Amino acid sequence: MSQDLKELSQRKLNFFQTLKAISWAMFGVRKGKGYEEDIAKLNPVHLVIAGLLFGLIFVVSLVLIVQWAVASLS
Repeated sequence: MSQDLKELSQRKLNFFQTLKAISWAMFGVRKGKGYEEDIAKLNPVHLVIAGLLFGLIFVVSLVLIVQWAVASLS
């Protein structure tokens, strides 16, 4: 199992290419063939880091929007 994880973490896409692939997926504009190519090349470690990063950005964005909306009502 550790050998499989080691092999997966040596995949070709770098972190910024992983972010690009995830961004395309979030907007739902990735075609099937491109999606399958990305899945074959994505590094799972990068996916976890990118997921945490996008989650943090999403939460911070929501907090800022709510703060702005509450401040504009006052």
